Formats: sequence, C-alpha cells, structure tokens
Amino acid sequence: MDNNDRKSFEKERYLLNDLLVQYSNKTTKRFFSLDTQAYEGGALDKKTKEMLGMVASLVLRCDDCIKYHLIQCHNLGVSDKEIEEVVAIGLIVGGSITIPHIRRAVSFWDGLGEDK
Repeated sequence: MDNNDRKSFEKERYLLNDLLVQYSNKTTKRFFSLDTQAYEGGALDKKTKEMLGMVASLVLRCDDCIKYHLIQCHNLGVSDKEIEEVVAIGLIVGGSITIPHIRRAVSFWDGLGEDK
C-alpha cells in the first residue's frame, strides 16, 4: 500500500466533513457529536471502543469506516495481534462476504505500520 493512502484518506475525510457541516442541520450535528462522545473512554477505554467500531465496520462493509477505525486503533497503540483478533471476530460475525474488505483493511493496516 502506498504510504500516502492514509494522508489522502484523512485529507479527503476532513474536506468532506467540512462540506457536510456547511449543509448540516441540528440533527446531523447532534449525531456527529453523539458519535464523538460514544468513543470517549468510560467503562470501556477508547482503544476497546475503536476495536469494537472496527468489527462493526467490517460487518457493515464500510471501507471508509474501516480505514477511520484502523487509523484510530493505530494511534491508540493497538498491536498487530490485536488487529488479527478483531479481524477474526469481524469475519465470524460478518461471514465470507467481509473477506474483500478484510483484504483491504489488512493492506491499509500494513501501510500504517510504515508510519512508525
């Protein structure tokens, strides 16, 4: 994977989120706020919540969400072994249809390791 993949993903996400906020009403803004708050530490720490978000994203087959959660997991120090287990849970819950998304996820994760 090209190491610029993370940078281009984050840049596009930032620009599109900015545009979305311009066209958002109170409901959309509240949803974004709720999403941010849900991933804050509580009874479960942020790292665990991001891994849960990663499993959900795999099951829902959302490549943008997968990349976002992989970046957050990387930033929070999730290990390769932990990602292996997260991916395995996503596969068990989501079934074989998740395999193409898992391939892209593993490639993206591998590229994040180059940032270290």
